[in-house]
Amino acid sequence: MTPDQFIRKWKNAELNERAAAQSHFIDLCRMLDEPAPTDVDPKGEWYAFERGATKTTGGEGWADVWKRNHFGWEYKGKRKDLKAAFAQLQQYALALENPPLLVVCDMDRFEIHTNWTNSVSAVHEFGLDDLREPNVRQKLKWVFSDPEHLKPGKTRQTLTEEAAAEFAKLAQRLRDRGHAAETVAHFINRLVFCMFAEDVDLLPNKMFKRMLEHASSRPAEFQSLASDLFRAMQSGGRVGFEHVAWFNGGLFNDDTALPLDRDDIGITLVAANMDWAEIDPSILGTLFERGLDPDKRSQLGAHYTDREKIMMIVNPVIVRPWLAEWEETRSQIAKAMSDVAEAQQRTPGKQSEARKVFAAARRAEETSRRLASSLFIGFLDRLRSFRVLDPACGSGNFLYLALLALKDIEHRANIEAELLGLTRQAPAVGPEAVLGIEINS
Repeated sequence: MTPDQFIRKWKNAELNERAAAQSHFIDLCRMLDEPAPTDVDPKGEWYAFERGATKTTGGEGWADVWKRNHFGWEYKGKRKDLKAAFAQLQQYALALENPPLLVVCDMDRFEIHTNWTNSVSAVHEFGLDDLREPNVRQKLKWVFSDPEHLKPGKTRQTLTEEAAAEFAKLAQRLRDRGHAAETVAHFINRLVFCMFAEDVDLLPNKMFKRMLEHASSRPAEFQSLASDLFRAMQSGGRVGFEHVAWFNGGLFNDDTALPLDRDDIGITLVAANMDWAEIDPSILGTLFERGLDPDKRSQLGAHYTDREKIMMIVNPVIVRPWLAEWEETRSQIAKAMSDVAEAQQRTPGKQSEARKVFAAARRAEETSRRLASSLFIGFLDRLRSFRVLDPACGSGNFLYLALLALKDIEHRANIEAELLGLTRQAPAVGPEAVLGIEINS
């Protein structure tokens, strides 16, 4: 199939998503001279349509198309919301073995989202007519055969370090003016938190960045503007016409803000213009350390350790033991759910036996389903009661990554139990799972 033939066919098609998805993908394979899933993997073990759909759960899979170590691909009907399709792929990326590329398409538009661990995400967008361009077709070809060509060069660690460097400059300028080191550290982390909050719309309409832009021409107003915002975040309220939610915890326990001059605000704006969705939250620990007086770092125990070194402890102590326990539990659940399916398929030998056979099958099904559910809930209860203690927590980055690991395990258990036919449970692992002790409260 030539690009023009493909474009002409699908520009005129008005089929719904379910009717069109597989046909569109197969045509795309023909245009790119790539094999379709059933051409090379008829069992669907590593390349398949409807990845995640089973006889137990029925319905749709987690991705319309999946190829191991390459991509998860989700379709939507024409002119539908591709953000929703991407959100679904993100939600089930773990079940899809974390493919490096997440692709969404509505038959007219394509979006390729990179998904490498610790790499800054990139998005490649193009439409049907763009498929006439060789470089666009080459990108799609790489999706099928060589995803590494689409891997972004910058890592999340690099971007995080760049953001930390900007705030380190600001922290040093504030300390040079005589502000106490811990006051500087606390204030810097407030600024950083506002950037994260703004990125996920917890602070609406880019209000923090707009505040900085306003103050850049009126630096004398920054301190009062920031105090107004911190006061609203402390208990919930309004800043101008914008409603601000309540942010719990101790970070906004008062409305103290330090004065910034024009250059300080310029440094902060450089950081605010970065993509905070790609910056690692461990930056809070990094900046806590750098905000402290260097002469006091050793006695405060505030030493920053990067993610890679922290995971050398978190993986063997937390992740691997819990995943081993989940694998054992999952196999028991799978056996119980297999018994459910077997009970559902029992048929009486004679008409006179039907009532007894169906009643016995129903009891067996209910017993097996209760057992499977009990095994699943029991695992989640044990996971949610697990506690991690860091007796010299410093910046808290060990605890942050430990909490993230526990939440990932809970998410994995949920989606794999859902695949087996059980009801997904609401996420419940939270900050109560991690505890820290430190000399300086």
